[in-house]
Amino acid sequence: MTRGFYIGRFQPFHNGHRAMVDHIVDEVDELVLGIGSADVSHTVRNPFTAGERVMMVSKAVRDVDVPTYVVPIEDIDRNAVWVSHIESMSPSFDVAYSNNPLVVQLFEERGIEVRDSPMFDRDRLEGSDIRARMLDDDTWTDRVPDVVADVIDEFSGVQRLQTVAKDDVSERWEAGEDD
Repeated sequence: MTRGFYIGRFQPFHNGHRAMVDHIVDEVDELVLGIGSADVSHTVRNPFTAGERVMMVSKAVRDVDVPTYVVPIEDIDRNAVWVSHIESMSPSFDVAYSNNPLVVQLFEERGIEVRDSPMFDRDRLEGSDIRARMLDDDTWTDRVPDVVADVIDEFSGVQRLQTVAKDDVSERWEAGEDD
């Protein structure tokens, strides 16, 4: 049996993430989805709480054909022990999926196989672009699974993002200091 691990902030979980999940489940028997930066919320870059993202992801992958576990992972800001921190918070896994060079390096240093994550429609499906569309009251729901849009609507996520963007974080947003 092979269990895969895929981590993301999922701010929000979008159709590119879902396409990646569909790709991964063709290669594994079980999947662990790590909600990264679980300790951060109510900012322009990370507007949604870990619990809200667990709801988004859980509902968006409910129909996949393999057992799937959604696990919040807090940031620790210590790269040397980051993978062991993940391992302490997650079911064990055999392979990780990422394109982030640092993440790949850290998993490989720990002896965990890393497989590339194909990018899906990256020009349209990027969290920072979707959040910018939410801020501008532009169309964004076509870029996320319908259930994710419903979850975001349930807790007035767009309104929250627009509200937090009005504080000092908005200066960093306008300066392009995001993702």
